[in-house]
Amino acid sequence: MAVKVRIPTPLMKLTDNKSEVSAEGSTISDIFNDLEAQFSGIKDRICEENGSPRRFINIYVNEEDIRFLDGEKTAVKEGDEISIIPAIAGGTR
Repeated sequence: MAVKVRIPTPLMKLTDNKSEVSAEGSTISDIFNDLEAQFSGIKDRICEENGSPRRFINIYVNEEDIRFLDGEKTAVKEGDEISIIPAIAGGTR
């Protein structure tokens, strides 16, 4: 089942400068594996060695944070939209 994955600007160099790509799978983990098969090196930028998302990367399925769902085991279905959003820090003192 295909889902749409929104790619943040810092990772677009790995997706041939595409801001949205399609991926197949029934869980977020499956989606990450399919992304890696399509775009070598992207999973290392998103996930820890154990497959869980890096703590500074936020993953949303249909605008719901997977940390409040089932993490990388969160189920996805045809037509879902996944957003990969790197955390932003900074500001003025």
